[in-house]
Amino acid sequence: MPGFLIHVGASVLCSHAGQAQATMPNPRVMVSGQPTVAISGPWLIAGCAFPPPPAANGPCVSAQFVTAATRVTSNGQPLLCLDSQAICAPTGTPLLIVASQVRVSAM
Repeated sequence: MPGFLIHVGASVLCSHAGQAQATMPNPRVMVSGQPTVAISGPWLIAGCAFPPPPAANGPCVSAQFVTAATRVTSNGQPLLCLDSQAICAPTGTPLLIVASQVRVSAM
């Protein structure tokens, strides 16, 4: 399914409103003047409100995307799209891509 490419300026949150940031931007492909992000790099999360043990298994500290574009790659790695899915560690909850650029889409 086609979706807009994710860039480093996209607003990405964990399920508990923590801010996620890409650790490995892909400067070979730029959209809206910012580097895109490939599936291979982990994301760091700051400000997650999920309580730590023993109350719960939070907070979210990192995330890894598990789906990405199937037809668009850069440096041999699929690029992330608006519909890409990620899993946070240690909670196992998803990342939410709230806002991104809306000019370039991929499949």
